Amino acid sequence: MKKRVVITGIGIVSPLGNVLDTFWNNLVAGNNGITTQDWLVEQKYNATVAAVVKDDLSIDDIVDFKEARRMDPFTRYSVHSAKAAIGQSGLDLNNEDPTRIGVIIGSGVGGLYTFEEQHAMLVKRGHRRVSPFFIPMMIPDIAAGFVSIIWGLKGPNFSVNSACATAAHAVGLGLRAIRYGDADVMVCGGADAALTQMGFAGFANMKALSFNPDPDSASRPFDKARDGFVMGEGGGVFVLESLEHAQARGATILAELAGFGMSADAHHITSPAPEGEGAKRAMKMALADGDLKPTDIDYINAHGTSTPANDKNESLAIKNVFGEHAYDLAISSTKSMTGHLLGASGGIELAALVKSIQTNIIAPTIHHENPCDECDLNYTPNVSVQREVKAGISNSFGFGGHNAVLAVKEFED
Repeated sequence: MKKRVVITGIGIVSPLGNVLDTFWNNLVAGNNGITTQDWLVEQKYNATVAAVVKDDLSIDDIVDFKEARRMDPFTRYSVHSAKAAIGQSGLDLNNEDPTRIGVIIGSGVGGLYTFEEQHAMLVKRGHRRVSPFFIPMMIPDIAAGFVSIIWGLKGPNFSVNSACATAAHAVGLGLRAIRYGDADVMVCGGADAALTQMGFAGFANMKALSFNPDPDSASRPFDKARDGFVMGEGGGVFVLESLEHAQARGATILAELAGFGMSADAHHITSPAPEGEGAKRAMKMALADGDLKPTDIDYINAHGTSTPANDKNESLAIKNVFGEHAYDLAISSTKSMTGHLLGASGGIELAALVKSIQTNIIAPTIHHENPCDECDLNYTPNVSVQREVKAGISNSFGFGGHNAVLAVKEFED
């Protein structure tokens, strides 16, 4: 019999707030976290809008100032999110076996700010002026390493990198680590901070980004006028526990992480497989892993990037998996408000799914004004709705053909 795994803590950093309830209230209100970036306009980039983390993210209460300066922003987002998740979970680490608590935190891009800063130093002042902290600040696994070191967590510890499926893979592998008996508790998620000159140039020049200069319509998932995604930044981290461990310490259980599915498109480095073939298999695997029927699912937090190919093929995959029930489902893309947080997107979107299950509210897909034949499902256009949500899935798909789907359900003892 499979070991049951539950979620007891959530921490997020996002363009809509760095406290879970603030983030959720902004989603429910349909608030837009996307703004025009003056430096992109001044430097004449084709893409000029983004979703940035706005609030102060001091972590001086966690590490000293000097240590914090040696962290790339994606690592700071991870540490901040981990602190909030561990805090909400109520774990008393003084009374836990640290060898039974692991960390899996990934990043789609890693320390891009650090790379650009140190490369500029190399060009301007020579190789001797490159920081000795350059490599440990840049590598994607350092976030998991820091969280492990700061809280003394000695269980399984590694990073996942699967582009925009990163956070979902990290959480799914955390689920499996607990089921396999490698740990009782896992701290899992993803973070990214790639809003740099190189980051924008790379995504813009491959024409993946929206060139719409209007922040109030640039990210419009499933809309006929969609033309690309809007970059965002942030992080999402979760505390997962075996049900036995959570109940033994009297933890407040937020939801049950029921299933995980993953697949590869084996099709193209950036374009999804026709008709979402890989996404379809990942969704079916997540349902099977969670002992869920298609009709058990009430809500899908879609990958919904606002790109022509993703939104069409994800919609086709949903219809293939759910049949007629696809038209009864509530679906939304919170990327319409947060932009696309790359490797962190699956983290904040899983948080939104958990909050939907807790509150029976579906956050909307804003900027959805022009329905089209290829995207004809219920995407919860423009305003949130009240609806019972007992179970749902969160879809995450990444460049390279990586697909990861998480299934969550209301906890019942």
